[in-house]
Amino acid sequence: MTIIEVAYATPQRQKIVECEVEAGTSLRDAVKSSTILEYFPEIAVETCDLGIFGKLVAPQYELAEGDRIEIYRPLIADPKEIRRQRAEMGLKTKKGG
Repeated sequence: MTIIEVAYATPQRQKIVECEVEAGTSLRDAVKSSTILEYFPEIAVETCDLGIFGKLVAPQYELAEGDRIEIYRPLIADPKEIRRQRAEMGLKTKKGG
């Protein structure tokens, strides 16, 4: 058995739960077997992106002792587009006085 953590956060709260999984358990199966869905039932386990310690990993990643699976929420807006809009607003403000 391998002890891992599963982490999820919203703007309002975050939770990290510890669980024990068998060697060879997939990331998605590990998330399903954890208690994280009791706290955040809205998680779309089958389609969400998953990572280990801040790095997106392939579904076939083999879990190791102490790994922390991070469940990523979908982006609401494209960060590049937001930066472009902010830069554009800054230019208008400088030109317009």
